[in-house]
Amino acid sequence: MPNGPIEPSRRVTLTSDGPMLVEGPVEVVLDDGSTVRSDRFTVALCVCRRSRTYPWCDTSHRSRDKRRTA
Repeated sequence: MPNGPIEPSRRVTLTSDGPMLVEGPVEVVLDDGSTVRSDRFTVALCVCRRSRTYPWCDTSHRSRDKRRTA
């Protein structure tokens, strides 16, 4: 049994052609151990690592996909 109050679950939505959407606020731990935080209602996390604002999605995956199909 947990020692503290039960926290509500966060909803995570996986998309087939874009970012991972997470209901905020969120704190993200990066691979170098640093943390970044967003208090937005829904946060788009980059899963392709093309974003210039990584770990936040800046839709860089869209331009890459267009070049691949053209």
